[in-house]
Amino acid sequence: MGIASEFREFAIKGNVVDLAVGVIIGAAFGKIVDSIVKDLIMPLVGKVIGGLDFSNYFVMLSAAPADFKGPMTYEALTKAGVPLFAYGNFITVAINFVILAFIIFIMVKQINRLKREQPAPEPAPAPPTPEDIVLLREIRDSLKLR
Repeated sequence: MGIASEFREFAIKGNVVDLAVGVIIGAAFGKIVDSIVKDLIMPLVGKVIGGLDFSNYFVMLSAAPADFKGPMTYEALTKAGVPLFAYGNFITVAINFVILAFIIFIMVKQINRLKREQPAPEPAPAPPTPEDIVLLREIRDSLKLR
């Protein structure tokens, strides 16, 4: 069996296709959760704790270049090549992870609940007893009566 045919057999198997679909849906779902955290949750958290923007929490590890004229924001300093210890960005990513993990937990819990609610399939009826066995049992039973 050649390598090309082995690869084709591997790639066509259902598990590989299911995995590919899962990765694609997971990437899209990750973007949705990222947007929820960045655009909805973090502004609310910032508002509750005093209007703070976590993305601009950082420590500059070296001075900005002398010709740097932009604002002292994470984006501008990163673009200028200034090394930053961006703990605010880490806080945002950590909250993103917790929310994503919680959503996946809820989804798996619901899927498991739906699986349990499905009625178990009825067992297949036993095949009929062959005629010769039935006749032998009748003979046996008639001999016991004597």
